[in-house]
Amino acid sequence: MAVLVGKQAPDFKSKAVFKQDIKEISLSDYKGKNVVLFFYPLDFTFVCPTELHAFQAKLNAFKERGVEVLGCSIDSEFSHLAWLSTPKDKGGIEGVEYGIISDIGGKIASAYDVLHDDGVAFRGLFLIDKEGIVRHQVVNDLPLGRSVEEALRMVDALEHFEENGEVCPANWEKGEDAIQTTQKSVGDYLAKR
Repeated sequence: MAVLVGKQAPDFKSKAVFKQDIKEISLSDYKGKNVVLFFYPLDFTFVCPTELHAFQAKLNAFKERGVEVLGCSIDSEFSHLAWLSTPKDKGGIEGVEYGIISDIGGKIASAYDVLHDDGVAFRGLFLIDKEGIVRHQVVNDLPLGRSVEEALRMVDALEHFEENGEVCPANWEKGEDAIQTTQKSVGDYLAKR
């Protein structure tokens, strides 16, 4: 599996569904914004709707930070539309507002090296900065749902580093102490713990 951290995120152009609207988008459309791009295996499945709703539940928190959230699977835009029209109590994702990208053929998943041998995507997540550089990636196997809270924490850590030049230690949360890149700073930090 390729490690894309520190590299330019692979650009793509594809159709995406935003609520009930189909639009052609490319990653480069979002230059100047941080992007959380996540892959999921298939529409109308089991773990996937829990993740899509979890991202929706935190969408305002991402928006407050100026972050665009985009989901992606190998399904068509028409499948996405049908799933978006299916109520939650029927396993659907009705109410999801962020863009869901169609990746028929798996070209985008392949470019991000998350395409499973079965032709669906692993649960990959990529935090892409304003310049299009991947700053964080995590990939889960198909049965393992991801943590949206962790994705938000990583956005906060990136913003803190960019604004303050301080690095964020293990389990760091927004508002907590961070570390200067000196031995004294790390020693002081560890002594407090």
